[in-house]
Amino acid sequence: MKIIRSPASMTAWSEGLRREGLTIGFVPTMGALHEGHRSLIRKARLQCDALVVSIFVNPTQFGPREDLTKYPRSISHDRAICRKEGVDVCFEPTVEAMYPTGFQTTVTVPAIARRWEGEARPNHFAGVATVVTKLFGIVRPHQALFGQKDFQQSVVVRQLVKDLNLGIDIVVRPTVREQDGLAMSSRNVYLSPEARSRAVMLYKSLQVGAEVIRTGGRDAKTVRLAMAQVISQESTITTDYLVVCDPRTLEPVSSVNPRVVLLGAVRLGPVRLIDNLLVSVP
Repeated sequence: MKIIRSPASMTAWSEGLRREGLTIGFVPTMGALHEGHRSLIRKARLQCDALVVSIFVNPTQFGPREDLTKYPRSISHDRAICRKEGVDVCFEPTVEAMYPTGFQTTVTVPAIARRWEGEARPNHFAGVATVVTKLFGIVRPHQALFGQKDFQQSVVVRQLVKDLNLGIDIVVRPTVREQDGLAMSSRNVYLSPEARSRAVMLYKSLQVGAEVIRTGGRDAKTVRLAMAQVISQESTITTDYLVVCDPRTLEPVSSVNPRVVLLGAVRLGPVRLIDNLLVSVP
């Protein structure tokens, strides 16, 4: 496995493969790899001739009071996973390489990014959209894979690829969960044992909302109330949002038809968790 840190060297490697007619798969990450990342890497490995995984903790998507300095970094662990899964290149650029002196461009997808995570974390999606666009330009992949857990992020990325005619196939893979249903996340390591036992309530609330729909419920308000009732059983959990949305626009809907996404974000002390479920009307 190659370790490349220079954007120019990364592009040169990719262009060499493209000239040979080989396809490049790409999994962008911020490191702290877990089974969710592994599932993306394995899928990309099966679908493409060559595979690049980037490890870059992107400072521009963190707010001033967020956990940039504390974000888990485990490069030896991450490289070991990449080697075991047959990754060809681990791209590890520095902040200075990605944002050199004089850098001033920002990519935004304002309509999709304005609600939910965008409202809770101002400028977050501008940071995400900008770094993803840069990474696509550097790595030059044919296909890029993302996890459904960050559902709004995946919609933002799909839109920017479409709007900017980037010609990259975006693949969104199902959320990988712990045995009790908690969505795997690099930030789960922040949870205390007590908070960890309660964290699954977010997923349970989404499951209840999905069950309301599957048993005939079509009023979005009824679905939201059912989800909120589950969360209210745990006084230590604070809800940021529990909503029923159109999965393409992420705008809230009043009735369920034919397909919706249930989005949720909660806080357990200092830890913020997000999750979602896609639900189709039977």
